Amino acid sequence: MSLHQIAVSHSFLLSSRSAYTLNPLLFSKRNRFRISLSHSRFTSIKHRSFAVAVSDNGIFTSPELAKSFDFTSEERIYNWWLSQGYFRPKFDWESDPFVISMPPPNVTGSLHMGHAMFVTLEDIMVRYHRMRGRPTLWLPGTDHAGIATQLVVERMLASEGIKRVELGRDEFEKRVWEWKEKYGGTITNQIKRLGASCDWTRECFTLDEQLSRAVIEAFIRLHEKGLIYQGSYMVNWSPKLQTAVSDLEVEYSEEPGTLYYIKYRVAGGSRSDFLTIATTRPETLFGDVAIAVHPQDERYSKYVGKMAIVPMTYGRHVPIISDKYVDKDFGTGVLKISPGHDHNDYVLARKLGLPILNVMNKDGTLNEVAGLYCGLDRFEARKKLWSDLEETDLAVKKEPHSLRVPRSQRGGEVIEPLVSKQWFVTMQPLAEKALLAVEKGELTIIPERYGKIYNHWLTNIKDWCISRQLWWGHRIPVWYIVGKDCEEEYIVARSAEEALRKARDKYGKDVEVYQDPDVLDTWFSSALWPFSTLGWPDELAEDFKRFYPTTMLETGHDILFFWVARMVMMGIEFTGTVPFSYVYLHGLIRDSQGHKMSKTLGNVIDPLDTIKEYGTDALRFTLALGTAGQDLNLSTERLTANKAFTNKLWNAGKFVLQVLPNRDNVSGWQNIEACKFNTEGYLLRLPLPECWVVSKLHMLIDAVTESYNKFFFGDVGREIYDFFWGDFADWYIEASKARLYHSGDDSVVLVAQTVLLYVFENILKLIHPFMPFVTEELWQALPNRREALIISSWPQTSLPRSTDLVKRFENLQALTRAIRNARAEYSVEPAKRITASIVGSEEVIQYISEEKEVLALLSKLDLDNIHFADSPPVHRESSQ
Repeated sequence: MSLHQIAVSHSFLLSSRSAYTLNPLLFSKRNRFRISLSHSRFTSIKHRSFAVAVSDNGIFTSPELAKSFDFTSEERIYNWWLSQGYFRPKFDWESDPFVISMPPPNVTGSLHMGHAMFVTLEDIMVRYHRMRGRPTLWLPGTDHAGIATQLVVERMLASEGIKRVELGRDEFEKRVWEWKEKYGGTITNQIKRLGASCDWTRECFTLDEQLSRAVIEAFIRLHEKGLIYQGSYMVNWSPKLQTAVSDLEVEYSEEPGTLYYIKYRVAGGSRSDFLTIATTRPETLFGDVAIAVHPQDERYSKYVGKMAIVPMTYGRHVPIISDKYVDKDFGTGVLKISPGHDHNDYVLARKLGLPILNVMNKDGTLNEVAGLYCGLDRFEARKKLWSDLEETDLAVKKEPHSLRVPRSQRGGEVIEPLVSKQWFVTMQPLAEKALLAVEKGELTIIPERYGKIYNHWLTNIKDWCISRQLWWGHRIPVWYIVGKDCEEEYIVARSAEEALRKARDKYGKDVEVYQDPDVLDTWFSSALWPFSTLGWPDELAEDFKRFYPTTMLETGHDILFFWVARMVMMGIEFTGTVPFSYVYLHGLIRDSQGHKMSKTLGNVIDPLDTIKEYGTDALRFTLALGTAGQDLNLSTERLTANKAFTNKLWNAGKFVLQVLPNRDNVSGWQNIEACKFNTEGYLLRLPLPECWVVSKLHMLIDAVTESYNKFFFGDVGREIYDFFWGDFADWYIEASKARLYHSGDDSVVLVAQTVLLYVFENILKLIHPFMPFVTEELWQALPNRREALIISSWPQTSLPRSTDLVKRFENLQALTRAIRNARAEYSVEPAKRITASIVGSEEVIQYISEEKEVLALLSKLDLDNIHFADSPPVHRESSQ
């Protein structure tokens, strides 16, 4: 019979000593227990205290000496870990290493929540596998961030009244290196503040000598295979920065704009023969090479095959063509083709064999093709052109129109699609191998749905523009011959000396060479990150042999293609191996309303400010509770709740410490250490509450370990939180007080002390990867710690448990809740002890009665007036 059926008596009165009378209350038709108020015989027993030794080294503070965990101690703890060498891989451990290459943040960066997310998740993985006994290497580093860094230094020079071109390239690079040495460590120190257990002795920078050597080697090998070529193609051009930028560095925003309607007269026709086109960028009409309509658009079919006159170009003619690419429903259904200034037009022109006409200079002004408008800024030209079109009766109308405007991520200016001579990598043959790696199971993408995106991108891949018109970065290892055609005569070499030697061999000793002024896209060096940081191209390097291929690549889902896929392609190409076995993609962090954080909206949450108010552990725990690939809404309510979790851990540690034997109690500690919970016989000899909590712990260890192994970190956090708060703190700690303060039996006290310590220290181990600081502080406060928590062994799995005894204690919990509910319904004073009659089967009564001290304590019952029976008591009606 389940105790869920046990109920308060249907009809009874409290004892005559009480001023309360209970109205009839029925929980069950068959089984009831009766409660009435009386005074408790329990007495208050003060906690024992003992002096702790953890503060002797000045690093750790015991909960006995501090009311709550002091966040300022986090840096002291971190520096202690660092000084002990705990972050370096231990090669004496006989298992495969667990290796993560940190996504290198920009050297110009300062900590934001995106950094906090990846640091938290990667540190969780590293700390977990370190405790599992695997040699762990989390390799940190920073990216030289070509565009961002050059911008920062140019602004700094501008404040001094200096322009980059006035300094010259060598002096400018010198100034950038000086800036890097002075300010480049900011992001690194902030990452440390989050608790990142990286091996900082192996920290890398993408412009380090070793990594630069890898970049040059990669370029040369790709060129030798015919996979790198030079040509003029459409790129994203930044007029202000004077460089091509990657797709990732272009951000699109919905902005109000204008749709301009312009007449294009039909050559040889009457004044009524004209086509009206609608465009958002009239200044590009000087680059028109055709006018296109849809083949099934009957409005314009009579004009197909004729010529149109481009306005304001002194009568330049372009063909009127038909193509299914044209959207009949947009604007007027007539499209101007300007392949030099529109990505889609560029693709269409190449398909149809149309010429490419560029009307813009690199600084965003119009060139000589624009005639009278030459030299005007693109936006100034737009205004003047429209005014002139109105005067010549070629302007039809203009109307408001919402635009998707491409802007530079760095400078904020409008990006110009522009045909420019650049260096490219042929991607298709590299992509085929990367696709096969996922298909064959050599690479697992988490969450799985991103595998489809990965496949789509690589299946439809375009050649990669790898050159940038900057001074800061890896200089392209190409040298040209003075007096020769740059596109036809050039030399690829590993150094200037090698280039000159090759040139002399081919052109004679008097030849002169000069290096390509461009640098490589920052993403080119980042694509080599997993292996260049380990010593490649020296494949005999010790780190390369030990740690490559790596295990995990963790990053945001927004750079799956721009970085992750390129690393896979380059890793296979240069090492013959996929560079990592798993890709874990986290989502974006949004505000509490689900909005993207931005300075414009004023909803940015600063991680360092958050740490000061809530602590690093609370921030990490909050971020880690998300689901892979899903965006996370961050709120102060969540942070506050998890700060409370930190305090709850601290207070639980304080309680455990207060009830343990004194440190000098040798026999007491020998008895505690003699207890072994890894045998079923020992477990089953434990009293019911102890057997329950140890069984639940063993179940938790298995569940949490499985979730860790599957990278289900949200599940890990929730499972530990629920067990610690719901089972250990709310139930077992309270139940243990019946043993500790009221039993009078040393052996019973010993059992409670042992179980409290065993469960609590395992909780600390399980939650340590999430909350490293408070758990290490508490661990160090526990007596007889032989090693730091960060390198302690992970709890053993598959330990014994008793599901039958777990169910029995759940019945005891149900009974306790029923009594508590009855007390609340009848507004019984919290301090009052009440009597109870408990009815149940013989089996139930037996194990419940054995724990009546616990029941009395949890339910505030009068221990001397708890009665057990197998049938309800008979009550006489009270006389009036």
